[in-house]
Amino acid sequence: MISIVIPCLNEGPFIDNTLLSLLASEDPGESWEVLVVDGGSTDGTREKLEKWAAQEKRVNWLDNPKRVTPVAMNLGIAAAQGENVLILGAHSEVHPDFLRRNAEVLRAHPESACVGGVVEQVHGSASARRIGAALSTPFGVGDARFRTGGPAGHVDTVAFGCYRKSALEEIGRFDEDLVRNQDDELNFRLTEAGWRIWFDPRIKSRYHVRSSFRKLFKQYKQYGYWKVFVNRKHKTITTWRQTIPALFILAILVTGGWWVLDGLGHVGPAWTGVARSLHLSIVALWVVGAVGSAWSVAESRKDIAGVVRAFLWIHIGYGWGYLEGIGRFLILQASPREKAAQLTR
Repeated sequence: MISIVIPCLNEGPFIDNTLLSLLASEDPGESWEVLVVDGGSTDGTREKLEKWAAQEKRVNWLDNPKRVTPVAMNLGIAAAQGENVLILGAHSEVHPDFLRRNAEVLRAHPESACVGGVVEQVHGSASARRIGAALSTPFGVGDARFRTGGPAGHVDTVAFGCYRKSALEEIGRFDEDLVRNQDDELNFRLTEAGWRIWFDPRIKSRYHVRSSFRKLFKQYKQYGYWKVFVNRKHKTITTWRQTIPALFILAILVTGGWWVLDGLGHVGPAWTGVARSLHLSIVALWVVGAVGSAWSVAESRKDIAGVVRAFLWIHIGYGWGYLEGIGRFLILQASPREKAAQLTR
């Protein structure tokens, strides 16, 4: 049996389409259930869930009084009747063969505790279209195959993964201290325990992209901030690509500050002009990469500037959050700020 767990909070505009897409699924060859775990929605979501539970025996919902995503996931896993647990977002819709593909791939790869596929972007506005384009490129998000696509194979993480429940129980489920990065952290513990994670591009779902650049910045700032918290917990950098945005910001700040000192005459003659050259070279390389990547994915020339803007907010947000996390968690050895625990949806 497959148990689909959906963390949920004020998802009134989306939850019906999520559930309808699941109910339109092809037969996966085994029974399945849906467990929506709601964190106290106040926008009519709960009333919708009550109606769904009354009319569809495969749909149930649970209460999440702590209103934190990993708590919702763990409540759903604990209540799940299935041997396999699929974590799905309430802003998503699945392809008709989504459940069948997950079941087949998980059976075909007994070495893997988790399988997942490609998350396609759904754009409700011009801003969302440009943000979605940025999120689908290696320049924007690195080598995350669940966003950019690619060949089937072992990876370090997936989105909307289908997990063996026994493996989740073995490693201790999701870390409830984490507002962000809880799936990446769980997948890291799985691979550390000897399990593998398999990506298959035939497993497809859709996700409604954020339509606000401000929310995009806050989202990626949280990702960077909480990634350092994860690193402190495990006493290691889980993936080296996570450091690139922070190094980019540091390089800009250091060379910029050096350039200012040079202009004030505080740098020796041998170093005159070096900082300016380095600073402008770093900026130029970023602009060339951003414009080139935006050109390759933009639907029209009008979108190019918006995609570049999305790249900027992703990189600055993640990098700034990462540096803030270094200061908070590694230098001060402090706990997360209360404000940082607030989701940005």
